[in-house]
Formats: sequence, structure tokens, C-alpha cells
Amino acid sequence: MNNNFEGHIQGDTPVVVDFFAEWCGPCKMMPPILQEVKHAVGDRATILKMDVDRNAHYAEKYGIQSIPTLIIFKNGRIIWRKSGVASSKEILAHLAQYIT
Repeated sequence: MNNNFEGHIQGDTPVVVDFFAEWCGPCKMMPPILQEVKHAVGDRATILKMDVDRNAHYAEKYGIQSIPTLIIFKNGRIIWRKSGVASSKEILAHLAQYIT
């Protein structure tokens, strides 16, 4: 996934990245929420999970201090960021202006 990660976030399609760790309790709440988001947006957005323990370089590069942290990228730019569990409604609200 690492080789494709930069390519994904540089693209025109918004990418929601869930920075998480296997041992993180609150992180375990995100998969069903992200599934709801994916169901709502289909192919108009990409959802990726990034394990901070296995990808410390990206965690450091994007200043991940706490997990879960969600970042939405479009064209290589961060368009939204939140640490902590986010609702599907909140994520969709931030995606809405960037998906067609």
C-alpha cells in the first residue's frame, strides 16, 4: 500500500485516510463508520487505513499525535483533519463539497 499511498492522495478523487493502530480501542470504532461513508459515496471517494505502527514514516510526516486521526486529501492537499472518532455524518459533511 505504501507505494500507492502517495499516488492515491495526489489524485483528484478525495481520499479519507484512517490513521490507526491494532491495539487502539477507539480505532476499533472506525471500520463500521467508514463502511457507512463508503456505502454513501461509492467510487466518488477512496477510503484507506494506515497502521501507524507499520507506517511510522507517514505517521511522522503527517504529524499524527493521537489515534484514530482521519485526514481527507485531495490533489495532495489536506482538506480536513480530525483526531478522535468521527461520525459518518461528520465525515460526509466534509466530503460533500469535494465529490461530484
